[in-house]
Amino acid sequence: MHSSTHPPHLRLIAWEVTRACNLACKHCRAEARQEPFPGELSTQEAKALIDTVPQTGSPIIIFTGGEPLLREDVFDLAGHAREQGLRCVMAPNGTLINAENARAMRESGIERVSISIDGPDEKSHNEFRGVPGAFEASMHGIEYLKQAGIPFQINTTVTRNNLGSFGDIFSLARQLGAVAWHIFLLVPTGRGAELQDEIISAQEYERILNWFYDFRRQTDMHLKATCAPHYHRILRQRAQEEGTAVTQENFGLDAVSRGCLGGIGFCFISHSGQVQPCGYLELDCGQIREQPFPEIWANSPQFQALRDPSAYQGKCGICEYHRVCGGCRARAQTMNGHYLAEEPLCSYIPKKAGK
Repeated sequence: MHSSTHPPHLRLIAWEVTRACNLACKHCRAEARQEPFPGELSTQEAKALIDTVPQTGSPIIIFTGGEPLLREDVFDLAGHAREQGLRCVMAPNGTLINAENARAMRESGIERVSISIDGPDEKSHNEFRGVPGAFEASMHGIEYLKQAGIPFQINTTVTRNNLGSFGDIFSLARQLGAVAWHIFLLVPTGRGAELQDEIISAQEYERILNWFYDFRRQTDMHLKATCAPHYHRILRQRAQEEGTAVTQENFGLDAVSRGCLGGIGFCFISHSGQVQPCGYLELDCGQIREQPFPEIWANSPQFQALRDPSAYQGKCGICEYHRVCGGCRARAQTMNGHYLAEEPLCSYIPKKAGK
């Protein structure tokens, strides 16, 4: 248990600088629209927040949304964060990137951009994104990033519909010149909650994560499974079977990281300044308009609970892989009614449960 005097170092902040968006993707937690939502932090409030961030460690800030490019002062904010010595990355959907804003990204110090591609071709991707022409627009956006010399990664949300085309999506990412491919396992919240038939089962989860484990050997590209905490268990189980040590040399950052980082090394800040464990878990852990951000990070009761292994319920509480996995807290909330409940989409039976 971390006491409030020594909270863990914050490694990553996803900051929803705006909720406005030009797409209406099936799985999105934000009910998107083009105009700014009421209550968005002003430029002054946003800069004041950035000024406090170094007190929590030296986290990377992900400028996300909605569509971060719809926030007019976004490059001003990124430049301000860079002046504080913070590293900045951006997660636009790709459709609004042009030569001008790609240059502005580079000049403001954005080090990497993630673009979501959820199907290997126009038809499958556009269906998921809910907008005709989204695939083509993202492809153009990627070209502008390349011209501006900005490294980009491809993010893919795993659903039942695209499971079969994973190899093809990877091939596309490689062909485009992505520096990394991150797969995200669907967390059913917001519009995603209506995607019940898209949600893969616990068994399919095991299968896709084992496939991912094998697949990463075939490439030098950096591959990462996100919102898939059990990957950290599978990685250790498989390595043990193969007699391999889970070291940073063998497994890169996966060896030193853990599954769910919400409240532990990661947090999400909403457009209105609500601090949450992640974007999929709408839990009010503190409001930056009412309390300085570093205090929320150190003292939020919910974050304190997430840092305390004895607070977890069900099989997650007794699992020998708890410290490397932790289960998805957002799925626990959505599907099992409490953020500290057991992860619903995990088929593993902890050793203690079998007795």
